[in-house]
Amino acid sequence: MMWSWRPLVRTRRNVVAVLAVLTAVVVAPRRDLIGLQAEPERPVILAVGESTTAGFGVARELSYPAQLQKALDERGFRYRVVNQGVSGSTTGAALTRLTRGMGLLPKIVIIALGGNDGGGRVPIATTRANLGKLISMYKRVGAEVFVADRRLPGGGDFVAELAREHHAVLMPPLLTGVSGHPELLLSDGSHPNAEGYTIIVGNLLQILEPHLTNTPIE
Repeated sequence: MMWSWRPLVRTRRNVVAVLAVLTAVVVAPRRDLIGLQAEPERPVILAVGESTTAGFGVARELSYPAQLQKALDERGFRYRVVNQGVSGSTTGAALTRLTRGMGLLPKIVIIALGGNDGGGRVPIATTRANLGKLISMYKRVGAEVFVADRRLPGGGDFVAELAREHHAVLMPPLLTGVSGHPELLLSDGSHPNAEGYTIIVGNLLQILEPHLTNTPIE
């Protein structure tokens, strides 16, 4: 049998042509994709806590994490605030959400817990151990941890001791400047109203701002 060389030549020419087209597609800039690249994920600020963090008694957008997000955006800080506050949460319950929180790889974690432990008569040693684990585990994923001070009956200064032990930042109690001011509280006399949460955000910003990277949103 005699083979014709002409079809082979045509086949080779077709292959070369296809390769040339593919090369042009790969090398040439994709103008249709310009501006469609996904925006890099904002660093996460994770708010861990109980009802005061969750925003009990007010609209969701008036909780302190939501107001903090708005304040950071207005100041040009490129962060995403995630609210992991749950009304009634104890330190033990917060540990059950630890894996989910760590999965966000937060850059900053604000922890305000302990009140429900005291109300539920959780032993101080248990509360201390739980809070210590929360701080240390979030530090393990590279987060800078801010922990709100809280004095529990018979607890002394264990929150301050934990902050020193784990190199966390000790904050004043979350309700500083709000507690004892009826005009800043709901009718229950315990939880902040919208104005009360605004005071909390102002206090937090004074503490957080020196630790934030100013990356303006373009």
